[in-house]
Amino acid sequence: MEKAIREILEKIGEDPDRPELLQTPRRVGESLLELTKGSRESLDEICAGSIFDEPSQAMVLVRDVSFYSLCEHHMLPFFGRAHIAYIPDGKIIGLSKLARIVEHFSRRLQVQERMTQQIAETLHGLVKPEGLGVLIEATHLCMVMRSVQKEGSVAVTSALRGSFLRDERTRLEFLALVGRGFKIPTP
Repeated sequence: MEKAIREILEKIGEDPDRPELLQTPRRVGESLLELTKGSRESLDEICAGSIFDEPSQAMVLVRDVSFYSLCEHHMLPFFGRAHIAYIPDGKIIGLSKLARIVEHFSRRLQVQERMTQQIAETLHGLVKPEGLGVLIEATHLCMVMRSVQKEGSVAVTSALRGSFLRDERTRLEFLALVGRGFKIPTP
Protein backbone atom coordinates (compact mmCIF):
# COMPACT_ATOMS: atom_id res chain seq x y z
CA MET A 1 0.00 0.00 0.00
CA GLU A 2 2.86 2.36 0.82
CA LYS A 3 4.30 1.94 -2.67
CA ALA A 4 0.94 2.84 -4.24
CA ILE A 5 0.61 5.92 -2.03
CA ARG A 6 4.14 7.03 -2.99
CA GLU A 7 3.07 6.72 -6.64
CA ILE A 8 -0.04 8.80 -5.98
CA LEU A 9 2.09 11.50 -4.37
CA GLU A 10 4.31 11.54 -7.44
CA LYS A 11 1.30 11.67 -9.80
CA ILE A 12 -0.06 14.78 -8.06
CA GLY A 13 3.30 16.52 -8.42
CA GLU A 14 4.72 15.95 -4.94
CA ASP A 15 8.12 14.63 -3.98
CA PRO A 16 7.54 11.66 -1.63
CA ASP A 17 11.19 11.93 -0.54
CA ARG A 18 10.88 15.42 0.89
CA PRO A 19 11.20 15.29 4.70
CA GLU A 20 7.60 16.28 5.40
CA LEU A 21 6.25 13.42 3.26
CA LEU A 22 8.60 10.60 4.23
CA GLN A 23 6.12 9.05 6.70
CA THR A 24 3.01 9.94 4.69
CA PRO A 25 2.68 6.65 2.78
CA ARG A 26 2.74 4.67 6.04
CA ARG A 27 0.34 7.07 7.79
CA VAL A 28 -2.13 7.10 4.90
CA GLY A 29 -2.03 3.30 4.73
CA GLU A 30 -2.73 3.00 8.46
CA SER A 31 -5.53 5.57 8.20
CA LEU A 32 -7.19 3.75 5.32
CA LEU A 33 -7.10 0.46 7.22
CA GLU A 34 -8.67 2.12 10.27
CA LEU A 35 -11.31 3.97 8.23
CA THR A 36 -12.36 0.77 6.44
CA LYS A 37 -12.19 -1.69 9.34
CA GLY A 38 -15.92 -2.41 9.07
CA SER A 39 -15.25 -4.40 5.90
CA ARG A 40 -13.09 -6.79 7.89
CA GLU A 41 -15.13 -7.08 11.12
CA SER A 42 -17.67 -9.74 11.98
CA LEU A 43 -21.13 -8.35 12.71
CA ASP A 44 -21.95 -11.62 14.50
CA GLU A 45 -19.05 -11.04 16.90
CA ILE A 46 -20.05 -7.42 17.46
CA CYS A 47 -23.63 -8.35 18.37
CA ALA A 48 -22.92 -11.63 20.21
CA GLY A 49 -24.66 -11.86 23.56
CA SER A 50 -26.52 -8.57 23.16
CA ILE A 51 -30.07 -9.74 22.36
CA PHE A 52 -32.39 -10.03 25.35
CA ASP A 53 -35.98 -11.18 25.88
CA GLU A 54 -38.11 -8.21 26.96
CA PRO A 55 -41.90 -7.83 26.89
CA SER A 56 -41.77 -4.02 26.64
CA GLN A 57 -43.35 -2.42 23.60
CA ALA A 58 -42.14 1.11 24.35
CA MET A 59 -40.17 2.82 21.60
CA VAL A 60 -36.41 2.61 22.04
CA LEU A 61 -34.43 5.48 20.50
CA VAL A 62 -30.72 6.17 20.31
CA ARG A 63 -30.23 9.61 18.82
CA ASP A 64 -27.22 11.50 17.52
CA VAL A 65 -24.84 8.58 17.00
CA SER A 66 -21.89 10.27 15.33
CA PHE A 67 -20.13 8.49 12.49
CA TYR A 68 -17.44 9.00 9.86
CA SER A 69 -17.28 7.19 6.55
CA LEU A 70 -15.57 7.33 3.16
CA CYS A 71 -17.58 7.93 0.00
CA GLU A 72 -16.91 5.01 -2.32
CA HIS A 73 -17.04 7.29 -5.38
CA HIS A 74 -14.30 9.75 -4.37
CA MET A 75 -12.81 8.26 -1.18
CA LEU A 76 -13.55 11.54 0.55
CA PRO A 77 -15.13 11.61 4.01
CA PHE A 78 -18.78 12.00 4.81
CA PHE A 79 -19.87 12.31 8.39
CA GLY A 80 -22.88 13.04 10.49
CA ARG A 81 -25.36 11.54 12.90
CA ALA A 82 -27.56 8.47 12.87
CA HIS A 83 -30.84 8.19 14.75
CA ILE A 84 -32.21 4.68 15.34
CA ALA A 85 -35.52 3.73 16.92
CA TYR A 86 -37.53 0.55 17.20
CA ILE A 87 -40.56 -0.85 18.96
CA PRO A 88 -39.67 -4.23 20.47
CA ASP A 89 -41.72 -7.33 19.82
CA GLY A 90 -40.33 -9.55 22.58
CA LYS A 91 -36.62 -8.84 22.04
CA ILE A 92 -34.29 -5.89 22.62
CA ILE A 93 -30.65 -5.25 21.80
CA GLY A 94 -28.08 -3.61 24.06
CA LEU A 95 -28.09 0.13 23.41
CA SER A 96 -24.36 0.32 22.76
CA LYS A 97 -24.77 -2.26 20.00
CA LEU A 98 -26.84 0.23 18.00
CA ALA A 99 -23.83 2.55 17.93
CA ARG A 100 -21.55 -0.41 17.11
CA ILE A 101 -23.79 -1.36 14.16
CA VAL A 102 -23.56 2.22 12.85
CA GLU A 103 -19.78 2.08 13.26
CA HIS A 104 -19.60 -1.30 11.51
CA PHE A 105 -21.37 -0.06 8.38
CA SER A 106 -19.83 3.42 8.31
CA ARG A 107 -16.21 2.24 8.55
CA ARG A 108 -15.91 1.16 4.93
CA LEU A 109 -16.14 2.58 1.45
CA GLN A 110 -19.82 3.43 1.49
CA VAL A 111 -22.77 5.44 0.25
CA GLN A 112 -25.19 6.94 2.76
CA GLU A 113 -28.26 5.44 1.10
CA ARG A 114 -26.92 1.89 1.40
CA MET A 115 -25.62 2.42 4.92
CA THR A 116 -29.08 3.53 6.08
CA GLN A 117 -30.68 0.39 4.64
CA GLN A 118 -27.94 -1.89 6.02
CA ILE A 119 -28.45 -0.58 9.55
CA ALA A 120 -32.23 -1.04 9.28
CA GLU A 121 -31.98 -4.54 7.80
CA THR A 122 -29.46 -5.64 10.43
CA LEU A 123 -31.56 -4.42 13.35
CA HIS A 124 -34.70 -5.90 11.80
CA GLY A 125 -32.97 -9.26 11.42
CA LEU A 126 -31.59 -9.26 14.96
CA VAL A 127 -34.67 -8.33 17.02
CA LYS A 128 -37.57 -8.52 14.53
CA PRO A 129 -39.22 -5.42 15.99
CA GLU A 130 -42.83 -4.37 15.52
CA GLY A 131 -41.44 -1.31 13.75
CA LEU A 132 -38.20 0.58 13.27
CA GLY A 133 -36.80 3.77 11.85
CA VAL A 134 -33.30 4.82 10.87
CA LEU A 135 -32.60 8.42 9.91
CA ILE A 136 -29.14 9.58 8.88
CA GLU A 137 -27.98 13.15 8.32
CA ALA A 138 -24.54 13.70 6.82
CA THR A 139 -22.22 16.22 5.26
CA HIS A 140 -20.35 14.90 2.23
CA LEU A 141 -16.98 16.47 1.53
CA CYS A 142 -17.27 15.43 -2.12
CA MET A 143 -20.13 17.99 -2.32
CA VAL A 144 -18.45 20.57 -0.11
CA MET A 145 -14.82 20.52 -1.31
CA ARG A 146 -15.17 19.65 -4.99
CA SER A 147 -17.81 19.62 -7.72
CA VAL A 148 -20.72 21.86 -6.68
CA GLN A 149 -18.92 23.13 -3.53
CA LYS A 150 -22.04 23.60 -1.42
CA GLU A 151 -20.84 24.18 2.12
CA GLY A 152 -23.51 23.55 4.74
CA SER A 153 -25.45 21.06 2.64
CA VAL A 154 -26.75 18.01 4.50
CA ALA A 155 -28.00 14.77 2.97
CA VAL A 156 -30.83 13.01 4.83
CA THR A 157 -31.78 9.37 4.28
CA SER A 158 -34.29 7.21 6.10
CA ALA A 159 -35.37 3.60 6.29
CA LEU A 160 -38.70 2.75 7.88
CA ARG A 161 -40.10 -0.69 8.62
CA GLY A 162 -43.32 -2.05 10.11
CA SER A 163 -45.36 0.37 12.19
CA PHE A 164 -42.99 3.26 11.40
CA LEU A 165 -44.02 2.89 7.78
CA ARG A 166 -47.72 2.04 8.28
CA ASP A 167 -48.71 4.26 11.21
CA GLU A 168 -48.33 8.00 10.78
CA ARG A 169 -48.51 8.58 14.57
CA THR A 170 -45.57 6.25 15.17
CA ARG A 171 -43.59 7.86 12.36
CA LEU A 172 -44.32 11.36 13.71
CA GLU A 173 -43.36 10.31 17.25
CA PHE A 174 -40.03 9.04 15.89
CA LEU A 175 -39.37 12.29 14.02
CA ALA A 176 -40.43 14.40 17.01
CA LEU A 177 -38.09 12.46 19.32
CA VAL A 178 -35.27 12.83 16.81
CA GLY A 179 -36.10 16.53 16.71
CA ARG A 180 -36.96 16.87 13.04
CA GLY A 181 -40.20 18.49 11.94
CA PHE A 182 -40.46 17.14 8.41
CA LYS A 183 -43.05 14.63 7.36
CA ILE A 184 -42.16 11.48 5.46
CA PRO A 185 -44.94 10.54 3.01
CA THR A 186 -46.66 7.19 3.37
CA PRO A 187 -46.47 4.70 0.51
